[in-house]
Amino acid sequence: MDHLDELESQSLYILREARAKIPRLAMLWSMGKDSTVLLWLTRKAFFGHIPYPLIHIDTSYKIPEMIQYRDRLARELGFQLIIGQNTRALADGMNHTRGRLVCCTALKTEALQQVIEQHQFTAIIVGIRRDEEGSRAKERVFSQRSRKAEWDIVDQPPEFWDQYRTDFPPGEHVRVHPLLHWTELDVWRYIEREQIPVIDLYFAREGRRYRSLGCAPCTASCVSEARSVPDIVAELLTTSTSERSGRAQDQEHVHAMEKLRVKGYM
Repeated sequence: MDHLDELESQSLYILREARAKIPRLAMLWSMGKDSTVLLWLTRKAFFGHIPYPLIHIDTSYKIPEMIQYRDRLARELGFQLIIGQNTRALADGMNHTRGRLVCCTALKTEALQQVIEQHQFTAIIVGIRRDEEGSRAKERVFSQRSRKAEWDIVDQPPEFWDQYRTDFPPGEHVRVHPLLHWTELDVWRYIEREQIPVIDLYFAREGRRYRSLGCAPCTASCVSEARSVPDIVAELLTTSTSERSGRAQDQEHVHAMEKLRVKGYM
């Protein structure tokens, strides 16, 4: 097997283990490249079937093309889509001007927790990667959370030789990370090989494109002439710019993402 075959095989194994061992399972889907690859892998793992619901946390501030893409793919593939939204926080006027960490906590973390509690999900599959940013590099594939989905960053069991812990105490929440061992370049090379359709926002328009997708007020595009997947692969081989350099919440505090994720952020 080549490198992409090995990555794919490990991810398929993780998805099947999660499905077999953990009840009440769902998957986060942000419409971004990573979670769209995760959706593709799910269909491979289960022979075209998507055996768990997909969750989208809608802050009401997403880039409009993302919502259009979400609704179109849900119709085409016929999966169960759960849209979570912290309507109380939005009614109280929550937005990024109150502070990005405050806004993300209210509109993303708390909204996700509401969905977990409402549907009594035991575990959520998430498409994070270790190379994205520092706190994600500290993660485990099967990551135990508290009943409130909080993460104890300093108390995590080791995972040796792909021996994953899948037995967790009743009432505990689990995050499953099948793409943890992938890189941004791996993702795009896999998209290229598998011909996976991704949202057009990743391709350059008038000299700019998005590398990471989020809420419109907090996500900036980057300078780029990459108009196709092979162009993006070539660009990533030479760039020195961080993937999340356009995400405003990452810039608000030196440990911004860690602070968010300890409280249950994706």
